[in-house]
Amino acid sequence: MACDPISRVRRFNRAVTSEVGALDTSFLGRGRPLGAARVLNSIGLGQADVASIRDYLRLDSGLMSRLLRSLEDEGLIETVPNPQDARRRVARLTETGRSEFQAYEALSNAQAKSFLARHRRPEELLQAMDIVASSLGRDQIVLEEQDPRHEHASYCLSEYYGELARRFEKGFDVSLSRDPDARDMIRPRGAFLVAMSDGLPIGCVGLKGSGGEIAEIKRLWVAPSARGLGLATRLMTEAETIARELSVKLLRLDTNSALAEAQQLYRGTGWEEIDRFNDDPYPDTFFEKRLS
Repeated sequence: MACDPISRVRRFNRAVTSEVGALDTSFLGRGRPLGAARVLNSIGLGQADVASIRDYLRLDSGLMSRLLRSLEDEGLIETVPNPQDARRRVARLTETGRSEFQAYEALSNAQAKSFLARHRRPEELLQAMDIVASSLGRDQIVLEEQDPRHEHASYCLSEYYGELARRFEKGFDVSLSRDPDARDMIRPRGAFLVAMSDGLPIGCVGLKGSGGEIAEIKRLWVAPSARGLGLATRLMTEAETIARELSVKLLRLDTNSALAEAQQLYRGTGWEEIDRFNDDPYPDTFFEKRLS
Protein backbone atom coordinates (compact mmCIF):
# COMPACT_ATOMS: atom_id res chain seq x y z
CA MET A 1 0.00 0.00 0.00
CA ALA A 2 1.15 3.53 -0.74
CA CYS A 3 0.68 4.66 2.88
CA ASP A 4 1.77 1.52 4.72
CA PRO A 5 3.94 1.95 7.86
CA ILE A 6 7.23 1.05 6.14
CA SER A 7 6.67 3.57 3.34
CA ARG A 8 5.85 6.27 5.88
CA VAL A 9 9.03 5.57 7.87
CA ARG A 10 11.14 5.69 4.73
CA ARG A 11 9.54 8.96 3.62
CA PHE A 12 10.38 10.41 7.03
CA ASN A 13 13.99 9.20 6.75
CA ARG A 14 14.40 10.75 3.30
CA ALA A 15 12.90 14.06 4.40
CA VAL A 16 15.13 14.33 7.49
CA THR A 17 18.40 13.33 5.81
CA SER A 18 17.77 15.83 3.03
CA GLU A 19 16.63 18.67 5.28
CA VAL A 20 19.41 18.44 7.87
CA GLY A 21 22.12 18.24 5.23
CA ALA A 22 23.24 14.66 5.87
CA LEU A 23 23.88 14.24 2.13
CA ASP A 24 25.80 17.50 1.73
CA THR A 25 29.58 17.57 1.43
CA SER A 26 29.47 21.01 3.06
CA PHE A 27 27.15 20.88 6.08
CA LEU A 28 25.56 24.30 6.66
CA GLY A 29 27.98 25.70 4.10
CA ARG A 30 31.04 25.45 6.37
CA GLY A 31 33.12 23.25 4.06
CA ARG A 32 32.96 19.86 5.79
CA PRO A 33 30.38 17.02 5.93
CA LEU A 34 27.92 16.39 8.73
CA GLY A 35 30.09 13.73 10.42
CA ALA A 36 33.00 16.08 11.00
CA ALA A 37 30.63 18.82 12.15
CA ARG A 38 29.02 16.48 14.70
CA VAL A 39 32.41 15.53 16.14
CA LEU A 40 33.36 19.20 16.42
CA ASN A 41 30.00 19.93 18.07
CA SER A 42 30.45 17.15 20.62
CA ILE A 43 33.86 18.47 21.63
CA GLY A 44 32.53 22.01 21.80
CA LEU A 45 29.72 20.90 24.11
CA GLY A 46 32.25 19.53 26.60
CA GLN A 47 32.80 15.92 25.61
CA ALA A 48 36.51 15.25 25.58
CA ASP A 49 37.15 11.51 25.74
CA VAL A 50 37.55 10.26 22.17
CA ALA A 51 36.09 6.82 22.90
CA SER A 52 33.05 8.38 24.57
CA ILE A 53 32.46 10.68 21.60
CA ARG A 54 32.73 7.70 19.25
CA ASP A 55 30.17 5.75 21.28
CA TYR A 56 27.85 8.75 21.55
CA LEU A 57 27.88 9.29 17.77
CA ARG A 58 27.85 5.52 17.08
CA LEU A 59 30.88 5.69 14.79
CA ASP A 60 33.33 2.89 14.09
CA SER A 61 36.95 3.42 15.11
CA GLY A 62 38.22 3.87 11.57
CA LEU A 63 35.75 6.61 10.66
CA MET A 64 36.26 8.35 13.99
CA SER A 65 40.02 8.42 13.42
CA ARG A 66 39.59 9.89 9.94
CA LEU A 67 37.23 12.60 11.18
CA LEU A 68 39.56 13.55 14.02
CA ARG A 69 42.51 13.66 11.65
CA SER A 70 40.64 15.95 9.26
CA LEU A 71 39.73 18.34 12.07
CA GLU A 72 43.32 18.32 13.32
CA ASP A 73 44.60 19.05 9.81
CA GLU A 74 42.31 22.09 9.73
CA GLY A 75 43.71 23.29 13.04
CA LEU A 76 40.32 23.04 14.75
CA ILE A 77 41.16 20.47 17.43
CA GLU A 78 44.07 18.79 19.13
CA THR A 79 44.14 15.33 20.68
CA VAL A 80 46.37 14.38 23.59
CA PRO A 81 46.70 11.39 25.96
CA ASN A 82 44.25 11.34 28.83
CA PRO A 83 46.25 12.45 31.92
CA GLN A 84 44.41 9.82 34.03
CA ASP A 85 44.79 6.99 31.49
CA ALA A 86 47.49 7.20 28.81
CA ARG A 87 45.75 4.46 26.83
CA ARG A 88 42.88 6.85 26.08
CA ARG A 89 42.86 10.13 24.19
CA VAL A 90 41.04 13.38 24.81
CA ALA A 91 40.19 16.06 22.26
CA ARG A 92 39.87 19.78 22.77
CA LEU A 93 39.11 22.75 20.54
CA THR A 94 41.76 25.21 19.46
CA GLU A 95 40.95 28.90 19.37
CA THR A 96 40.05 28.52 15.69
CA GLY A 97 37.94 25.49 16.57
CA ARG A 98 35.99 27.46 19.17
CA SER A 99 35.16 30.07 16.56
CA GLU A 100 34.02 27.39 14.14
CA PHE A 101 31.93 25.73 16.84
CA GLN A 102 30.17 29.04 17.54
CA ALA A 103 29.52 29.53 13.82
CA TYR A 104 27.88 26.11 13.64
CA GLU A 105 25.82 26.88 16.74
CA ALA A 106 24.44 30.07 15.22
CA LEU A 107 23.62 28.39 11.90
CA SER A 108 22.04 25.35 13.57
CA ASN A 109 19.86 27.55 15.79
CA ALA A 110 18.71 29.51 12.75
CA GLN A 111 17.93 26.26 10.93
CA ALA A 112 15.86 25.01 13.89
CA LYS A 113 13.87 28.26 14.01
CA SER A 114 13.22 27.88 10.28
CA PHE A 115 11.88 24.36 10.79
CA LEU A 116 9.38 25.55 13.40
CA ALA A 117 8.34 28.62 11.42
CA ARG A 118 7.11 26.45 8.55
CA HIS A 119 4.38 24.78 10.62
CA ARG A 120 1.18 26.45 11.75
CA ARG A 121 1.27 24.44 14.99
CA PRO A 122 4.94 24.41 16.04
CA GLU A 123 4.20 22.92 19.47
CA GLU A 124 2.66 19.85 17.84
CA LEU A 125 5.71 19.58 15.58
CA LEU A 126 7.98 19.73 18.63
CA GLN A 127 5.95 17.04 20.39
CA ALA A 128 6.32 14.76 17.37
CA MET A 129 10.07 15.44 17.27
CA ASP A 130 10.34 14.66 20.99
CA ILE A 131 8.64 11.28 20.52
CA VAL A 132 10.98 10.35 17.67
CA ALA A 133 14.10 11.55 19.51
CA SER A 134 13.18 9.70 22.71
CA SER A 135 12.45 6.50 20.83
CA LEU A 136 15.58 6.55 18.67
CA GLY A 137 17.76 7.59 21.62
CA ARG A 138 16.26 5.08 24.06
CA ASP A 139 19.54 3.23 24.62
CA GLN A 140 21.37 6.46 25.42
CA ILE A 141 19.00 7.73 28.11
CA VAL A 142 20.98 8.06 31.35
CA LEU A 143 19.84 8.45 34.95
CA GLU A 144 21.68 11.12 36.90
CA GLU A 145 21.55 11.96 40.59
CA GLN A 146 20.91 15.68 40.90
CA ASP A 147 20.08 18.20 43.57
CA PRO A 148 16.26 18.54 43.40
CA ARG A 149 16.81 22.31 43.12
CA HIS A 150 18.89 21.90 39.93
CA GLU A 151 17.27 23.46 36.85
CA HIS A 152 16.74 20.04 35.23
CA ALA A 153 15.05 18.68 38.34
CA SER A 154 12.98 21.86 38.72
CA TYR A 155 11.81 21.54 35.14
CA CYS A 156 10.67 17.94 35.69
CA LEU A 157 8.87 18.85 38.91
CA SER A 158 7.13 21.79 37.25
CA GLU A 159 5.92 19.53 34.44
CA TYR A 160 4.82 16.94 36.99
CA TYR A 161 2.81 19.47 39.01
CA GLY A 162 1.25 20.79 35.80
CA GLU A 163 0.15 17.32 34.78
CA LEU A 164 -1.41 16.65 38.18
CA ALA A 165 -3.30 19.93 37.93
CA ARG A 166 -4.75 18.82 34.58
CA ARG A 167 -5.57 15.26 35.60
CA PHE A 168 -6.92 15.67 39.14
CA GLU A 169 -10.62 16.49 39.27
CA LYS A 170 -10.05 19.36 41.70
CA GLY A 171 -6.67 20.41 40.32
CA PHE A 172 -3.38 20.40 42.22
CA ASP A 173 -1.73 23.04 44.38
CA VAL A 174 1.75 22.03 45.50
CA SER A 175 1.53 24.38 48.50
CA LEU A 176 -1.24 22.16 49.89
CA SER A 177 0.70 18.95 49.32
CA ARG A 178 3.30 17.35 51.57
CA ASP A 179 6.08 18.55 49.26
CA PRO A 180 9.39 16.96 50.33
CA ASP A 181 12.16 19.18 51.60
CA ALA A 182 15.04 19.16 49.12
CA ARG A 183 17.43 18.04 51.86
CA ASP A 184 15.39 14.86 52.32
CA MET A 185 16.13 13.92 48.68
CA ILE A 186 19.90 14.38 48.83
CA ARG A 187 22.38 11.85 50.18
CA PRO A 188 22.81 10.65 52.86
CA ARG A 189 19.08 11.04 53.56
CA GLY A 190 17.74 10.31 50.08
CA ALA A 191 18.32 11.05 46.40
CA PHE A 192 16.75 12.64 43.34
CA LEU A 193 17.12 11.05 39.91
CA VAL A 194 16.67 12.79 36.57
CA ALA A 195 16.47 10.91 33.27
CA MET A 196 18.51 12.73 30.63
CA SER A 197 18.15 12.26 26.88
CA ASP A 198 20.97 13.94 24.97
CA GLY A 199 21.16 16.82 27.43
CA LEU A 200 17.42 17.25 27.99
CA PRO A 201 15.49 16.13 31.12
CA ILE A 202 12.66 13.70 30.35
CA GLY A 203 11.81 12.09 33.70
CA CYS A 204 12.46 12.06 37.43
CA VAL A 205 11.84 10.34 40.74
CA GLY A 206 12.69 11.23 44.32
CA LEU A 207 13.75 9.09 47.26
CA LYS A 208 12.73 10.92 50.44
CA GLY A 209 14.56 9.66 53.49
CA SER A 210 15.10 10.60 57.11
CA GLY A 211 18.24 8.62 57.84
CA GLY A 212 16.21 5.71 59.18
CA GLU A 213 15.05 2.40 57.73
CA ILE A 214 11.86 3.81 56.15
CA ALA A 215 11.80 6.08 53.11
CA GLU A 216 9.30 7.24 50.50
CA ILE A 217 9.24 7.33 46.72
CA LYS A 218 8.07 10.75 45.54
CA ARG A 219 7.46 12.66 42.31
CA LEU A 220 7.73 9.88 39.71
CA TRP A 221 7.24 11.53 36.31
CA VAL A 222 8.09 10.68 32.70
CA ALA A 223 7.61 13.09 29.81
CA PRO A 224 4.74 12.06 27.51
CA SER A 225 7.20 11.73 24.61
CA ALA A 226 9.19 9.09 26.52
CA ARG A 227 6.35 6.96 27.82
CA GLY A 228 6.16 3.34 26.72
CA LEU A 229 9.95 2.96 26.75
CA GLY A 230 10.22 1.38 30.22
CA LEU A 231 11.69 4.54 31.73
CA ALA A 232 9.41 4.67 34.77
CA THR A 233 10.47 1.14 35.69
CA ARG A 234 14.14 2.11 35.26
CA LEU A 235 13.70 5.11 37.54
CA MET A 236 11.94 3.07 40.21
CA THR A 237 14.51 0.28 40.05
CA GLU A 238 17.39 2.73 40.45
CA ALA A 239 15.63 4.47 43.34
CA GLU A 240 15.27 1.10 45.08
CA THR A 241 18.97 0.38 44.49
CA ILE A 242 19.94 3.67 46.12
CA ALA A 243 17.56 2.98 49.00
CA ARG A 244 19.39 -0.28 49.68
CA GLU A 245 22.71 1.57 49.59
CA LEU A 246 21.31 3.91 52.27
CA SER A 247 20.23 0.92 54.40
CA VAL A 248 16.52 1.54 53.86
CA LYS A 249 14.45 -1.55 54.62
CA LEU A 250 10.93 -0.35 53.78
CA LEU A 251 9.72 1.94 51.01
CA ARG A 252 6.35 3.65 50.91
CA LEU A 253 4.55 5.82 48.39
CA ASP A 254 1.21 7.48 47.86
CA THR A 255 -0.68 8.11 44.64
CA ASN A 256 -4.05 9.13 43.28
CA SER A 257 -6.55 6.83 41.57
CA ALA A 258 -6.56 9.24 38.60
CA LEU A 259 -3.05 7.96 37.83
CA ALA A 260 -4.10 4.47 36.80
CA GLU A 261 -0.91 3.74 34.89
CA ALA A 262 1.19 4.51 37.98
CA GLN A 263 -0.87 2.14 40.11
CA GLN A 264 -0.48 -0.55 37.45
CA LEU A 265 3.29 -0.08 37.55
CA TYR A 266 3.45 -0.37 41.33
CA ARG A 267 1.25 -3.45 41.52
CA GLY A 268 3.25 -5.10 38.76
CA THR A 269 6.61 -4.52 40.45
CA GLY A 270 6.02 -5.95 43.91
CA TRP A 271 4.31 -3.09 45.76
CA GLU A 272 1.48 -3.92 48.17
CA GLU A 273 -1.47 -1.65 48.92
CA ILE A 274 -1.66 -0.47 52.55
CA ASP A 275 -3.70 1.89 54.72
CA ARG A 276 -3.21 5.65 54.56
CA PHE A 277 0.00 6.75 56.28
CA ASN A 278 -0.14 10.56 55.89
CA ASP A 279 -2.58 13.46 55.79
CA ASP A 280 -1.74 14.74 52.31
CA PRO A 281 -5.07 15.85 50.75
CA TYR A 282 -4.30 14.55 47.23
CA PRO A 283 -3.40 10.82 47.42
CA ASP A 284 -6.09 8.21 47.94
CA THR A 285 -4.06 5.02 47.45
CA PHE A 286 -1.01 3.94 49.45
CA PHE A 287 1.65 1.28 48.87
CA GLU A 288 4.75 -0.18 50.49
CA LYS A 289 7.56 -2.49 49.46
CA ARG A 290 10.02 -4.34 51.66
CA LEU A 291 13.58 -4.41 50.33
CA SER A 292 15.55 -7.63 50.58
